[in-house]
Amino acid sequence: MTRQMNWIALIGMVMIAGALGIAALGEPGRLAAAAEDLHTALVVEGIDLYARNCVACHGANGEGIAAYPPLTTAGAMDADMLTKTIERGRYTTAMAAFGAEEGGVLTGAQVESLVVMLQAESWDTVAARVAALGLTPPQITVAEIPAETLSLVAALPDGASLSAGLTLYAENCAACHGANGEGSTLAPPLNTDELRVRLSDADIARLVREGVPGTLMASWSSALDAAQQQAAVALISRWGELNAAGVRLPVIETAPLEASPEAVAAGAGLFNLLCTQCHGFDGYGSAIAPALNNQTFLSQTPDAAIRQIIAGGVTGTTMPAWGGYLTDADIAAITLYLRSLEPTAPIIAPAQP
Repeated sequence: MTRQMNWIALIGMVMIAGALGIAALGEPGRLAAAAEDLHTALVVEGIDLYARNCVACHGANGEGIAAYPPLTTAGAMDADMLTKTIERGRYTTAMAAFGAEEGGVLTGAQVESLVVMLQAESWDTVAARVAALGLTPPQITVAEIPAETLSLVAALPDGASLSAGLTLYAENCAACHGANGEGSTLAPPLNTDELRVRLSDADIARLVREGVPGTLMASWSSALDAAQQQAAVALISRWGELNAAGVRLPVIETAPLEASPEAVAAGAGLFNLLCTQCHGFDGYGSAIAPALNNQTFLSQTPDAAIRQIIAGGVTGTTMPAWGGYLTDADIAAITLYLRSLEPTAPIIAPAQP
């Protein structure tokens, strides 16, 4: 009997060992599947976080907007560097610190999800999700260059470089510096004999590359490659030749916006799309930016000042200049929306965590 029990025990041990062996063989597959599921979940969460916090500056496809750099190559960046940039922001730029420990609104887990999403480089999926959420940024208004104008420029000496520079200018610079470099309330003129005498090509290249601290002129080194920067320099330094040839870009005209429920609704849509990630839902503020929906701000800040803040940004803060991105009508609509909050706004801004 004892011998029989020993055999039964031995057979049982062999069966248990076999089962454990089979389980062990399947474990790597289960671990890999679990890791893949976790990665997918992080990417999905990261896409929604990107849509609600990053798309206004970096675009629905990560293409970058104006001087805000593209993120389409972020997949090649070190994860630690991406984490630090999101958590701590970028000094002397409009990139705010989003990490909760740095005064931002994202937890460490949320920052990790964003980093995983950026490294996944699934930008088509990102753009589709952004569109589904109704958060696709408006297109920047650019000056259209007639084909005959480009042909006229191309016929000038080194016309290819001038044509490239003029196209870059129309797409990126005209909104602030004027359609033909005449300047505006946001930025100084670039098409003057005085500037062409005072600044060398090296000076202009440095301004394009580094920006001008303390002004709205951002660094374009992340948005334009070396050849594009060189084309912009060529345009500015040789603009007198375009003037002599009669080259003029059409000036973009925008109709004044009158107060109406439709205009307020349009402003609310733009505010929710571009401003809530910093100024909070309904303008009640966040750890990143102050509340706007309160009697103190609205009663002491006239419409003209609000429009100037939106258009020109606030130097020394993370408030960017939207004047090169939004039209006058867009800025007026956001101002109308903020003004519509005044009758029901709290006396003081609510305390933020």
